[in-house]
Amino acid sequence: MTGSGAEETSFVRGRLSSTLKTLKRVRHGDELDLVLAEIRQAYGFAHATFLVVRAGISPLCYPYFRTTYPPEWTDTYLRENHFEIDPVIAISRTGLLPVDWHALRVPSEKSKAFLRDARAFGVGRHGLSVPVTGSRGERSLFSVTSNASRSDWRRLRDSSIHELQILSHYLHDKALPVSGLRAFREHDLLSRRERECLRLVALGELPKRIAATLGISEGTVRLYLRLARRKLGARTLYQAVARASFLEMIDV
Repeated sequence: MTGSGAEETSFVRGRLSSTLKTLKRVRHGDELDLVLAEIRQAYGFAHATFLVVRAGISPLCYPYFRTTYPPEWTDTYLRENHFEIDPVIAISRTGLLPVDWHALRVPSEKSKAFLRDARAFGVGRHGLSVPVTGSRGERSLFSVTSNASRSDWRRLRDSSIHELQILSHYLHDKALPVSGLRAFREHDLLSRRERECLRLVALGELPKRIAATLGISEGTVRLYLRLARRKLGARTLYQAVARASFLEMIDV
């Protein structure tokens, strides 16, 4: 790897590690604003928002959110109950993968007008939303926006999407307990190999590469990752990485 490439990789890993450290220190819901502000600055986004869409068996819809959006837009959104027409919200109901807002289906005129209003309030020309489904049926949505050109947006999106998936699950696991929507709970300890495999996943490695790095078979790597997910009560590897990092079982 060239010197510039190594420096870029170090910076990328550094911004994720720094943000996760800030998130670990959060003890109250309003402190998540600092985390979103750090994400916004570290990655170069216009805004960042985290919304709990559903909290397990709670009857409340959209019970909690934190955002860097302009207060005028937030007030308008809540007053007009834009939850009902926001096409981004639909992602959280069935989606599992990140969605670029340019790929959103916007069938109604109300939704189209809503998006125009959002841009007018400075929300951003582009956006990416990452849906999260918790082990207890909770659903949340982590979104970031940008005012960059279309080509610069694509580069920003592609260079940060892996880390945003990790951050989304970490935010989910932090927001629910600090907001009072879920109690803190203990997890079984991970084995050394399980921690190693999760750490390498967090760094973007695939099972085949992890197997070569650790000198074990790819099947064994996948077994360790399944065991780690089960112990952590995670539905996905990204959730497992977020929870292991939250519990300081791995460093990323």
